[in-house]
Amino acid sequence: MTAASLLSRRALLRRLGVSSAVLPFLGNLPSLALASSSTAKKRLIIVFSPDGVVKKNFWPAIPGRFITPGPVRVPVELPASLQPLDPFRDQLLTLKGVHNKVRGDGDLHMRGIGCLLTGIELFPGNVQGGGDTPAGWASGLSIDQEIRRHLQSQPDSATRFGSLEFGVLVPNRADTWTRMVYTGPNQPVSPIDDPYQMFHKLYGQAKDRESLQSVLDELREDLATVARALPVEDRQILEHHTALVRDFERELATHHETIAHAVPKLEEGVVEQNDQMPKISRMQIELVVSSLAADFTRVATLQYTNSVGQPRFKWLGIDEGQHELSHEPNSNEAAQDKLTRINAWYAGEIAHLATRLAETPEPAGNGSLLDHTTILWTNELGEGNSHSHTDIPFVLLGGGLGFTSGRAVEFGGVPHNRLLLTLAHAMGHTDLSRFGNPDYCGDGPLTGLA
Repeated sequence: MTAASLLSRRALLRRLGVSSAVLPFLGNLPSLALASSSTAKKRLIIVFSPDGVVKKNFWPAIPGRFITPGPVRVPVELPASLQPLDPFRDQLLTLKGVHNKVRGDGDLHMRGIGCLLTGIELFPGNVQGGGDTPAGWASGLSIDQEIRRHLQSQPDSATRFGSLEFGVLVPNRADTWTRMVYTGPNQPVSPIDDPYQMFHKLYGQAKDRESLQSVLDELREDLATVARALPVEDRQILEHHTALVRDFERELATHHETIAHAVPKLEEGVVEQNDQMPKISRMQIELVVSSLAADFTRVATLQYTNSVGQPRFKWLGIDEGQHELSHEPNSNEAAQDKLTRINAWYAGEIAHLATRLAETPEPAGNGSLLDHTTILWTNELGEGNSHSHTDIPFVLLGGGLGFTSGRAVEFGGVPHNRLLLTLAHAMGHTDLSRFGNPDYCGDGPLTGLA
């Protein structure tokens, strides 16, 4: 939020004699925003899942619309891994033929995640992967942070946090396989994969887990005082925000004992936390939605595990680890089926995120949060067993960036740096002419998406 809008909110609290702890609930209220901030908000959520995909069950067979044109509109069947996204086919966009062409040090998993959002080489280092040369951290910032810098520099788009980094079972260790967000060269950002910790980052009430008390219990009177001083429209937005927080607190009170970090070196810890992956995912999704509705940020990342991710999807009847399965040859039909179902599970979580965004009204605007948000789902590899960096999965959903959706697009082998530029331009950062390694930016942003 801008300094001027923050001052206006603080002035209201001083006039009403209430605590500044109420401030996080006021960031999205139209009557307390600057008049110049009436431009429709644009939001971006980048979701990562690891280890590549089964190509034949992920990519649409031919480019084109997901519903055939003409007097009788016939839906085109989506591939098995994308089936959970079928309710959103009109807002779905798949981009095939976008390659990660960045080379240099590090194994293919390291470069896959480390160069995915940065578009630039890893530094030389002493972290040795499964092959190739050792490497260190990425040598540039990631596109989400570039967009964050731009938005924070503009009075109309600056927010409280600028960006938020969510995780689901990301190992509690710092290495190139576990980090995809960078604020600059050698500056990786750790995602927060404990929903309890993220909740308290957002609402500023750091209490012991065992004596969990509602943030709202302490602020009830102050929130009521502020509500009486607001216009009806603002009052409704404030009530919706507090309802989201109250519902999430109920979740925390019930499940807070299950949401600590995974312990990657202790098999018992991995298994124990592994089984909580669906619950942690849904809790983090609720916090993503809440943070966007409150205008805490307009840029978020949601990282499922890590490159070389090895969750075991026991709730799907799959006992093997994901990375272990991804190394099986394409001729192993049982493994291919399991990997397809795993990616369909990730797609189901994307669908749930989209559903929650669609159910949440755009504060003081038209439509829903999904109408003003684009979700980008991606991966460090195109295919796990070949460790390919060609056809990196890029799936977009939602209306935030103004792309023409409801179709599959084939690009034929363009560098993914051009897609990163496209995201920045769509978010309003149109003066950015190159990003990451400039050798892969020569033709500028991708065309044909509008």
